Amino acid sequence: MPNDSPVSAASLFWFHCGRCGSLFQSQPGESEERTCSHCGSKPSLGLDATPAPASPGAFQTAVVEPHAGDRKRVTQRKHKSSYLVFKLAAIWILVLGGIVFGVRFIWHDQEAPASESTGFTPKKSGAYTQEDSDLINGAKEGIGKNFIGFISSTGAEQHNQFVFSPIATAGRMARFYNLNPVVKINPSGIVAKNTTIIHIPDRRAIEVDWAPSDGRMLDTAFYEENGEWRLDWDHYVRYSDYPWPLFLSDKGDSEGEFRLLARERLAEERRSTDTLSLILYAPRFGYGDTTGQQSPEFNVRRASPDGRLLEAAFKLQRAGKRPFDMKITGTNPEELIRVRLKVRRIDDGEARHFEITKVIACHWYSTDLPGVEVPREDAPAGQK
Repeated sequence: MPNDSPVSAASLFWFHCGRCGSLFQSQPGESEERTCSHCGSKPSLGLDATPAPASPGAFQTAVVEPHAGDRKRVTQRKHKSSYLVFKLAAIWILVLGGIVFGVRFIWHDQEAPASESTGFTPKKSGAYTQEDSDLINGAKEGIGKNFIGFISSTGAEQHNQFVFSPIATAGRMARFYNLNPVVKINPSGIVAKNTTIIHIPDRRAIEVDWAPSDGRMLDTAFYEENGEWRLDWDHYVRYSDYPWPLFLSDKGDSEGEFRLLARERLAEERRSTDTLSLILYAPRFGYGDTTGQQSPEFNVRRASPDGRLLEAAFKLQRAGKRPFDMKITGTNPEELIRVRLKVRRIDDGEARHFEITKVIACHWYSTDLPGVEVPREDAPAGQK
């Protein structure tokens, strides 16, 4: 028997009419059968906000399509990422190209006529042989890249990649930079002013004078080693076992090896004496025409091996020449020569004095060969 009893209030639900905005009660059921008790219209605007239930496994197999705005943002991110990669690659190519261009620019002036550039210095006494010219032209690109690499590096480990005899140099380099500041040279705009062959008998060597943008002048030597042109680091930094001013003030070991500048004191007045009187000066890196702290007076017997080597070097300097038959003018102050020697400091409790124990060479290159013609000890007076 049908149940005609009225519907209980507990079984009614409240609904909102989307047309008149009124609230009304009705039984739950299909929305198509429901009408608003106020306006008599169907309350739905045709928008079914309740999605159909998903079938089991639908979340594993369904492909979620992004909104158009999301697709646009994803595309933009991809474009930005691709642009960033392209930009980084372009910058890296420009950096490499700049290094290559910079090296080529360094030597550009030297390929131009001497009258239009500051490149190869014209020879006033003799000319380059064809062999010398071929050697320089074949080596200059490697020399340029190596020197730019050296001055662009930071730290001894990186510097050591570009120097001659790196294993033997590593210990001296660590000691030197522990006692001396690392001089920073800006590689941008640096120019090779003069280039020539160093006629060292036991190796192929080339000297280059560089002009950085800071007003310094750097003279460097390069030796061929394992197919590469490597920097003579000891010559470049004017290596000494200890800073000369500190050594003079009683610091460090009592004996050491030094690269210094030497001046003959009272050369004309003492020409007939049997000793040379010398004053030694610390060089100033990058400013070869000036000197640093000077030493007390040193006396060296003219007839000794050290005295004969020094006399030969001063004679060469007065003739306007340099060791190893160098064809370019050096940057030494007038009347001074370069020396590499050993000096001992003696403190007897009352006074401190110094003596030269060995003159190794009258240049700063990393070779013990004298580079000058030294007269024999038994040579006649006119040949000394």
